[in-house]
Amino acid sequence: MRFLRSDIASMAGYVPGFQPPDGESFIKLNSNENPYPPSPAVVAAILAELGSDGATLRKYPSASSEKLRRIAGDLYGFDPSWVIMANGSDEVLNNLIRACAGEGEEIAYVHPSYSYYVTLAQVQGARVRTFGLTGAYRVADFPERYDGKIFFLTTPNAPFGFAFSTDYIEELANRCAGLLVADEAYVDFADENALELVRKCENVVVTRTLSKSYSLAGMRLGLAIARPEIIAALDKIRDHYNLDRLAQAACGAALLDQEYFRDCIRKVRETREWFSTQLRGLGWHVIPSQGNFVFAVTPDGNGRRVYEGLAQRKILVRHFTDPLLSSGLRITIGTREEMEATLTALKEIG
Repeated sequence: MRFLRSDIASMAGYVPGFQPPDGESFIKLNSNENPYPPSPAVVAAILAELGSDGATLRKYPSASSEKLRRIAGDLYGFDPSWVIMANGSDEVLNNLIRACAGEGEEIAYVHPSYSYYVTLAQVQGARVRTFGLTGAYRVADFPERYDGKIFFLTTPNAPFGFAFSTDYIEELANRCAGLLVADEAYVDFADENALELVRKCENVVVTRTLSKSYSLAGMRLGLAIARPEIIAALDKIRDHYNLDRLAQAACGAALLDQEYFRDCIRKVRETREWFSTQLRGLGWHVIPSQGNFVFAVTPDGNGRRVYEGLAQRKILVRHFTDPLLSSGLRITIGTREEMEATLTALKEIG
């Protein structure tokens, strides 16, 4: 169409996992959602903000989400000037490219990891470079000095689930002329994180989401922690009311209820380890995971066959056509009961 940029008209958009209509009886293990509801404090905070007549909704929310910045700063040990709140961590990823990479300039990421990076880069007209992984799960052929504007490092990696060590992330950051963005969407399920590197390395940015560990995928909440000058730049280009009133109320309540949060994390991690052991007992190769999912290769290397068998039984998992991934499945960790039902189905499929 003549009204569109030619590169936008021809580009392929990001394709998320299948979302069945609400109310349909699937075991849904394809989008890395948390199987447990959010903290009861979240529901109470939303209802309190809404009030009996919803009158608060006629007013704009806090443009800066200043209260949330203070809460997140206290939680993670940073001054609020080092924190920005976002409409999902995707908003931060997008704005980092907008702020740092002009048309024709390069960003990079590891393949396979979060494929949305390439979509965001294409929208801004930035060039994309990818780096593979070694058998030891390190970045293959990474230069001694990477001169691109941003290097996105998903850690824990999705879809594989392994995490890069903090020492290795620091080594990579020291080899980057531009920003290293540690995309920590799944880090709350992991053993370590890169927050200390934000203070140690001026070019490290950490992004987080509340979709996974806080059970708030439906609210679209995220944040980033970085040096104040980077946060100030992101503040300039974000939507000025990027978080609505109900989202801000939900976010604050979720972050403050750390007891509930830790209990949910414990249950997911315990089920993850149990399920991984069970899969290995069936002859699957399971990559040790630090996320709320596992990537496992089927005994016969035919991931598509097993994916279809599960779908027929109304169990949704994620299968990728990429040759690097097609022999396996990414399976979100649900409740113990959901994972037991999945194992029963896998035994039937064979």
